[in-house]
Amino acid sequence: MSTLAYSVSDTSTMLRRQFKHMLRYPSLTLMLVGMPVVFLLLFVYVFGGTIGDGLGGPTGGREAYLTYLTPGMLLMAIVAAVQGTAISVAMDMTEGIIDRFRTMSIARVSVLTGHVIASVIQSFLCIAVTLGVAVAIGFRPETDALGWLGLAGVLLLISFGLTWLTVGLGMAAKTVEEASNTPMPLMLLPFFGSAFVPTDSMPTVVQYFAEYQPFTPFIEVVRALLFANAVDGVDLVLTIAWSLAFALLGYVISKKKFNNPSPPPTPPPPPPGRPAPAPRPSGFP
Repeated sequence: MSTLAYSVSDTSTMLRRQFKHMLRYPSLTLMLVGMPVVFLLLFVYVFGGTIGDGLGGPTGGREAYLTYLTPGMLLMAIVAAVQGTAISVAMDMTEGIIDRFRTMSIARVSVLTGHVIASVIQSFLCIAVTLGVAVAIGFRPETDALGWLGLAGVLLLISFGLTWLTVGLGMAAKTVEEASNTPMPLMLLPFFGSAFVPTDSMPTVVQYFAEYQPFTPFIEVVRALLFANAVDGVDLVLTIAWSLAFALLGYVISKKKFNNPSPPPTPPPPPPGRPAPAPRPSGFP
């Protein structure tokens, strides 16, 4: 077998491992899938009437706000899924399985690509559930087959970039708790973008930040594709650039942390009068 064939085979093995983890911990998957659905229902049925009137005039209401909100919720679904990736990677790092993988005759890239592919699949599961709930409560996209294809490609690119970023954050975290907190800014960025309200309704300073942070072009491209509108060229270029930048940054961090693990902490000196413990053999039998 060629090197590429071995890498593909090892990646498929690691992907099966991730699927088994999802089945073993269904509560985590349910939490990740449920988070964007809860946000969707909360904002539509609690705030949607008032905000929708502001978006669509007196005849706007919840229907107008649901139409505006859903594209942002699809991005929230991706963010929710990739948070679980950071936790999963950190669990591997802290439980020692990564150290064992380093000693095995497997393609090193397969360990991380298994996480990435599984997370992208989980992201699309979250997207499908969120979109399904939105359609069930009245959302009606107006795109065609080409638009759906373009939408899938854009969501795949965004999911790929954010997944690699959170893999890097999970590799860099020293504890699982830290890994669960470091991706939190990704959950907050849609609130400071065009996911929930138009950016021109914000104060000047907040509006400036909202228009130049990565999630606003993400959301605007998704919104245009869902309603067969012309995609703004600048937003599309920014979406591609930000996604690739996130993927590259996460890959560089992950590669560095995987190939250069942190040394184990130095044990404290023994109390006075007590002999030091004998050193343990290093490595695996």
